[in-house]
Amino acid sequence: MTRMSFADAARTCLTAKYATFSGRARRAEYWWFSLPYVSAAVVLVGISFAINVPLLSVLLLPLLVPMLSVSVRRLHDTGKSGRTMLIALIPVVGPIVYLVGMTVDGAPGANQYGPPPKAGGHPVD
Repeated sequence: MTRMSFADAARTCLTAKYATFSGRARRAEYWWFSLPYVSAAVVLVGISFAINVPLLSVLLLPLLVPMLSVSVRRLHDTGKSGRTMLIALIPVVGPIVYLVGMTVDGAPGANQYGPPPKAGGHPVD
């Protein structure tokens, strides 16, 4: 079965499903989109502190909606509501629980959020 590449994930999240909060997203789609986003955020926070200019909000704000939408779709794939994302707001343990939840395999068949992201179940992510 096919693998999702970084380019596929970026194309899906930035065009086809930019603000789509319904449906499901594969693990690869979530991780290929979120890791560069978080990496860029960390770098921009460092630069912002160094030069005392708020770069983070200006450069990453347009990507906030697709980041939230792919996160909600990923939670849907595991059978959880998008509100589960709020667990990340719990200090210290919340982000860890959230990230572990994003690594679990999705439900093998259709669930209340729709059919699996790929026909025939999940391909290799």
